[in-house]
Amino acid sequence: MEAEGTRIFDGVKFQLRQTEQALTPFGGLVVFLEFLNRIGFVSKVIECMPVVHRSPNSIPPAQTWVAFLVSVVTGARRFAHASWIRGDRALHGMLGIDRFPSDDTIRNLFLRFGMGEIQQFFEPLTEWMMERVPVRVEGHSLDLDSTVFERHGQQQEGAAKGYNPRRPGRLSHHPLVAVLAESHFIMHGWMRSGNSGTGRGVTEFLKEALALWGERGRLRVVRADAGFFDNDLLTFLEARSLDYIVVARFTKSVKREVTRIVQWRPLDESYAVGECEIKLLGWDRPRRFVAVREQIRETKPSVGKKLIDLPEYTFRVFVTSLASAEEAIWRDYNRRADMENRIAELKHDLNADRFCLKDFNATDAVFRSILVLFNLLSEFRRASGMPQHKEPGTLRSEVFLCGAELKQEREGLILSLSTGWGSLKRRISLLFSVLNWEFSISPKLAPAPVT
Repeated sequence: MEAEGTRIFDGVKFQLRQTEQALTPFGGLVVFLEFLNRIGFVSKVIECMPVVHRSPNSIPPAQTWVAFLVSVVTGARRFAHASWIRGDRALHGMLGIDRFPSDDTIRNLFLRFGMGEIQQFFEPLTEWMMERVPVRVEGHSLDLDSTVFERHGQQQEGAAKGYNPRRPGRLSHHPLVAVLAESHFIMHGWMRSGNSGTGRGVTEFLKEALALWGERGRLRVVRADAGFFDNDLLTFLEARSLDYIVVARFTKSVKREVTRIVQWRPLDESYAVGECEIKLLGWDRPRRFVAVREQIRETKPSVGKKLIDLPEYTFRVFVTSLASAEEAIWRDYNRRADMENRIAELKHDLNADRFCLKDFNATDAVFRSILVLFNLLSEFRRASGMPQHKEPGTLRSEVFLCGAELKQEREGLILSLSTGWGSLKRRISLLFSVLNWEFSISPKLAPAPVT
């Protein structure tokens, strides 16, 4: 079969033909797939997978789940986009599968996940991945945050009207996430109803996260915004001997005590710091509050809240268990801003907010699957020797996107990467780093008892 095309700039004709060769636009994925092979990922997925198919003709559940992750890596924004690579025989050959699951097959797999299957599958898988989190002598910073996943339609369980600054009144889910900041590792995630408050269930959430983490490394500090300013959370962290920095909610009592601070220590001509102890209603003890005062300037917008009694300043207030200097507390918390980048990568690069099913547990299983993929990509960056963090979208365009041809020759299967995308030359150092990577394993010890 032939046809004819025309170049749009010079009008030159060219022939259109079809080929039987197995071609893929994602030849660069071979480096990531080699990484998954090195860590034994597929074997672990098969070991943990709670779903079993009885039909001998069905695609194995572990294969379907991994195929979903591959779809997301290649840019799928909804389940239907899995059909993009159903005809990619070269990619199928790289994966070692004969059939790529349809979008209905992927949906049906997630619909088999109830609460029990979610725990049975994701808890051991997450623990297994935590074994390779880099050890930090100074300890890890654990950041808590929530985000909004907008939903369309009326059928999704748990989708409700709640806090949604971009589109007030729109149905949404309100997931909760805990991230190890320095390692770009998502320790835990929960899908929640859209009408859940920011800090709702955070204590139980942290109990699960810390049980998975065990004593693999010291948690230096827990950081959170004002949505998590809650006595129960602070008491829980103190019982676990976990230091924290949490933005204080500007209640009347907090405002009153901040206005009473007399000793302000200037840091420069615009900023000064002070502190006080406050015992709020319902608290069994006073806690340390650190305040940052900023002079309002016409040339630069000020961050923080205003007080009627001191209209020339804005204030930021933190409650903390650390004994560090006030400015050190402020700077430490400011590093939490990178948490917004992790959430943006989940939503914009891996489209975590685009995959939704009618069943709430199925939607939660999809969400947690994308968290697993995020962590795999973070570990892949370390294993491949990349000197700095790269967003999943950057990995897709710079590493994974590469035209390639897969063919069978005497010496076996050969994948030829196109020079137009940098070919093997651009990726060979990454591949060698993965093949020679020493995967350090941190044993899980029993968590310290709560006294």
